[in-house]
Amino acid sequence: MPSPFPAPAAPWQPGTRHPRGGRYFEDFKAGELIRHGLVRTVTQMDNMLFSNMTLNPQPLHIDAAFCAEETEWGRPLMNSLFTLGLMIGISVSDTTVGTTIANLGMSEVKFPAPVFEGDTIHVTTEVLGKRESKSRPDAGIVELHHRAYNQDGVLVAECRRQAFMRRAPAG
Repeated sequence: MPSPFPAPAAPWQPGTRHPRGGRYFEDFKAGELIRHGLVRTVTQMDNMLFSNMTLNPQPLHIDAAFCAEETEWGRPLMNSLFTLGLMIGISVSDTTVGTTIANLGMSEVKFPAPVFEGDTIHVTTEVLGKRESKSRPDAGIVELHHRAYNQDGVLVAECRRQAFMRRAPAG
């Protein structure tokens, strides 16, 4: 049976890539699909810590007895904002580390299937497009579509992200 995980992204060709690994604005190509090599198996501790740090007392995430008795899932769901952050975080080393100025926004955030403790998450990023900044000649805006899948290849999260990116240094 073939692995449900995508092959790691091909090594980036020498050129203008930032020393920390991120791509400059010029390095993004519309239509490109990046298969991120990093994966992560999520844990109950991830769920508990994230819910605690964000002051989210929702029993759907932190109370196994509640979930067993009162939910259709029978067990805690991973906090969806943790899933969103993990999805984007997995993408950073192949896309924006050291080269992003800021996230401008995220839209069309969806969680089509639940994530549970023990699921292993892998991510792809599609480059939807890019444009030069109208106000900053040293920057541009790249639109990315991130998708997260569990170990069975089921889509569990997706979003569109607009990233404000540095242009490559001259010379």
